Amino acid sequence: MLIYNTLTRKKEEFVPLKDNKVNIYTCGPTVYDFFHVGNARVFITFDMVRNYLKFRGYDVTFVQNFTDIDDKMIKRANEEGITVKELGKKFIEEYFNDADSLGITRADVHPRATEHINEIVDLIKVLVEKGYAYEVNGDVYYETRKFKEYGKLSHQNIDELEAGARIETGDIKKDPMDFALWKAQKPGEPAWDSPWGKGRPGWHIECSIMAMKYLGETIDIHGGGPDLIFPHHENEIAQSEAATGKPFARFFMHVGYLNINNQKMSKSLGNFFTVRDILKTYEPEVLRFFMLSSHYRNPVNFSQDLMEQSKNSLERFYNALYSMEHLEKVALETDITDSDREYLNKLQTNKDEFIRAMDDDFNTADAIAALFDIVREYNMSINENSSRKLITDTKEMLLTLGSVLGFFRKFMEKTLLDEEIEQKIRERQEARKAKNYALSDKIRDELKAQGIILEDTPSGIRWKRQ
Repeated sequence: MLIYNTLTRKKEEFVPLKDNKVNIYTCGPTVYDFFHVGNARVFITFDMVRNYLKFRGYDVTFVQNFTDIDDKMIKRANEEGITVKELGKKFIEEYFNDADSLGITRADVHPRATEHINEIVDLIKVLVEKGYAYEVNGDVYYETRKFKEYGKLSHQNIDELEAGARIETGDIKKDPMDFALWKAQKPGEPAWDSPWGKGRPGWHIECSIMAMKYLGETIDIHGGGPDLIFPHHENEIAQSEAATGKPFARFFMHVGYLNINNQKMSKSLGNFFTVRDILKTYEPEVLRFFMLSSHYRNPVNFSQDLMEQSKNSLERFYNALYSMEHLEKVALETDITDSDREYLNKLQTNKDEFIRAMDDDFNTADAIAALFDIVREYNMSINENSSRKLITDTKEMLLTLGSVLGFFRKFMEKTLLDEEIEQKIRERQEARKAKNYALSDKIRDELKAQGIILEDTPSGIRWKRQ
């Protein structure tokens, strides 16, 4: 398996640090608002990465944090007249509502910054003692130039970074590139005790502590959006490796930018969309399908046309699954013929193509193409005269591989039991025979209201879920 490593700017063979165990840490949201579609791409991508690693037999521990104290949160809480803690609780719940709808499995641990203040203070003390940090008027800063490898993730030296970055300068810092590990309390702000007085942690130090506490001093994979390469992940490396003397993360993965109608998403341009906004128009699975239709490292353009294409593509898969479900009920258990074996060999080839694509830096675009190949072979080769084994094997393979990408949940999580639907259809047929069309229409409408569509076929009535 190959993974592109931002540290080396090349694909590298992935071998876990410890046996078959894989540790992943991704930067979660700052919980002051609903998360937007750009965030969604990152969260969906790493959910897919975890799913695939598990599919390949790895024992995965996945950690995604919540930043629940920072300047934006303090400002928003003041505007709403609530505490920062109340604001964080509100939007953590809203995060889970949206993430659950997108099929994003919850992390093994969702640590919060404010629950790790003691550990953060202890790490800062280590950095001060080692000469990598200094205190000024209750603030504590990391002395960036003391870390000789600073810039190795963004592949620039410190002078280039200083020239190209918008850095807040001030007289109290030794160098404009130095960054805050601890911020002294300002009037009206939440604060915790520390050796340097009351204050709160800086943004970067939070993730170092939460990653190392739950995953160890060196983790296998660290991920996030491209905007986190510098300064956030660069600073995490500097402070973590200065404290431990060990590599912080072996692989850094970063998801490409998401644009809206070929423009950068921006509130000032009026093209800023939260996931909640998008789900007013589209099913959550359509958004997930769209996000995974492109390779995760490539920039992707979000538009209504592309969302409609994703909707139609997903519908093709569902139509195939409902067809398989129907044929599975009417097909016979017949002996496997030579042509059947040839079909099953093609099915295995499609699975191999899926794995080959995913092993190549999680190439979901080609993996989805392999799923379409399964559907095409099915449509060309299978009918009600086919052996039930062929139909069952095809359905199970499509569901198994699709679930790696987080697809077909609506098919697998049915609201009505199949037996209940079949009974309703029988009642409707009896009503039609008795020319009780009012009852027949009533049953049809009841099924439709629950997402069940009836279709007349040469082999009888077929039903599917919308």
